[in-house]
Amino acid sequence: MIDFHLRKALHTAAGPRTLDVALALAPGELVAVSGPSGAGKTTLLRLLAGLDRPDGGFVRVEKQVWYEQETRRWLPPQRRPLGFVFQDYALFPHLTVRENLAFAAAGQPGAGPLVTELLDAFELAELAPRRPGALSGGQQQRVALARALARRPRLLLLDEPLAALDLPTRQRLQQVLADVHQRFGLTTLLVSHDPAEIARLAHRVVELDLGQVRRVGPPALPAPALAGRVVALLPGGLLRVQLAGGPALVDVPAPPGRAYAPGDALVLTVGVQ
Repeated sequence: MIDFHLRKALHTAAGPRTLDVALALAPGELVAVSGPSGAGKTTLLRLLAGLDRPDGGFVRVEKQVWYEQETRRWLPPQRRPLGFVFQDYALFPHLTVRENLAFAAAGQPGAGPLVTELLDAFELAELAPRRPGALSGGQQQRVALARALARRPRLLLLDEPLAALDLPTRQRLQQVLADVHQRFGLTTLLVSHDPAEIARLAHRVVELDLGQVRRVGPPALPAPALAGRVVALLPGGLLRVQLAGGPALVDVPAPPGRAYAPGDALVLTVGVQ
């Protein structure tokens, strides 16, 4: 069981706020954290990782205390058995794929066989001698996920790990993540803005707004969606999209978070009136 209650002052567009989140994660559970920009999602992960100091609360992982305000106990980041996958992957550019994994696995029992197992699990064996600069975005993301698991983490933290990828790659890696989560018996906290991704992967979702928990419960079913492909960029931030399976064209606002170009795949959410 991973149990925590964390508080931290936030500086948001709406003014000063306080992040205040209490949650218990069962072994093997994958919990998604969602909410608008500035809600405190990334801050929560950084507090759990020990990269930022909380203003109060505690973090208890099984029988080990990572942080406790009352007793002033503090476990530094390098001593917390967790894996953290950042949005920008944060791979060592001068190391090969195998060396990135081996660095993370150093000191773990059976580090060599573990690295080989992870290379196979993420279909990276043929890429093992390459450096990150020679990999695609999807391949780098698989390396980042494998490297996080090389530490044999009790807690895996994922900060929008698939947000920058195109739709087909994102969907493939969602399946990889689901398979690996089950195979390695992970306990995971996933930050995501994608309702479909949350519905596909998470057992529960925590919805944050300005640092406060608005809802904890099962993921909502995503709205119906239509697949399409961008055929033109229009003034005013609009995209002209051809729907899959026919000649129909629709003009829609460009979704936030990435730049689109003609030929890019796109999924349109269908509003229910």
